[in-house]
Amino acid sequence: MSDQHSFETLAIHAGNTADPLTGAVVPPIYQVSTYKQDGVGGLRGGYEYSRSANPTRTALEENLAALEGGSLGLAFASGLAAEDCLLRTLLSPGDHVVIPNDAYGGTFRLFAKVVSRWGVDFSVADSSDPAAVRAALTPKTKVIWVETPSNPLLGISDIQALAGVARAAGVRLVVDNTFASPYLQQPLALGADVVVHSTTKYMGGHSDVVGGALIVNDAALGEELTYHQNAMGAVAGPFDAWLVLRGIKTLAVRMDRHSENATRVADMLTRHPRVTQVLYPGLPEHPGHETAAKQMKAFGGMVSFRVEGGEEAAVEVCNRAKLFTLGESLGGVESLIEHPGRMTHASVAGSALEVPADLVRLSVGIESGDDLLADLKQMLG
Repeated sequence: MSDQHSFETLAIHAGNTADPLTGAVVPPIYQVSTYKQDGVGGLRGGYEYSRSANPTRTALEENLAALEGGSLGLAFASGLAAEDCLLRTLLSPGDHVVIPNDAYGGTFRLFAKVVSRWGVDFSVADSSDPAAVRAALTPKTKVIWVETPSNPLLGISDIQALAGVARAAGVRLVVDNTFASPYLQQPLALGADVVVHSTTKYMGGHSDVVGGALIVNDAALGEELTYHQNAMGAVAGPFDAWLVLRGIKTLAVRMDRHSENATRVADMLTRHPRVTQVLYPGLPEHPGHETAAKQMKAFGGMVSFRVEGGEEAAVEVCNRAKLFTLGESLGGVESLIEHPGRMTHASVAGSALEVPADLVRLSVGIESGDDLLADLKQMLG
């Protein structure tokens, strides 16, 4: 599949070669652990054991690479499994990483509670400010880690500017592109070295699979990551790979609807008397709006807002939801609501990444926008 095709075409066709035996237009689920070899060391199609490679996973990995404009995609059992493989590939004891002051709680936990015990240090910087990131670099820094839009405060970082900071310092720039998806943003084209995804979210899109991905353009780095993926073993299973591949086929149309609904939600919330702040990069008053407009096709389906009355009021808003489902995760076709301070970001309490107690996060789905607005209005009273 040529990379000259449009995104929508690649999403449906890249990696999705018709089955040569039957002509099936959907790649089969190769639910198999091992493969018959054509003599000792004679691998048929390069397959020997499904931890090392599996045809269904290969189809997904080819699709991921095509959508992000990379040369190699790797699929993992979860987003955190992908992150863990990446960090253990890039880092050694004594190295240093600059992480953002707003990030997924699980990512922070990985750095603070797991990787730090391995002898890797990290500093926190405002990744929306390239000068602050530059100032946080040390002679031992090997990686600058960025989420844009960030979770849960929807901060925006200038990928191209940070890529310049990284190149000047001789370090890698890693961008978690989960909130945007490759349909809305392609960090490799803006100078990033590695793209990270939780494919659980928008890529899968139906809240029925857990997965992760890494995409790179550097052949040498890709070879190292492939080695570690096999050596560490946290790979995507064939059925999970198939589910993500299925979800990706409708990614473009879903993201258009997510973004449309989220824009309506954000506009309504800005006018509600009980809402003290709305965090959505599509709003002109958002501090990262101009950067987001430059590097994103649209502004995505995530909206966060703060309510008057503090933490208890925010929790009560969540508990009043009827159409929105109270739950963690994001990116599915159904709308979700959560209280980050007590749910997805409880692990950052007391740290530089602690989130406001009055914050509510929405994953705006693809239901009727009118119905979503009506539910939010009754939640807020």
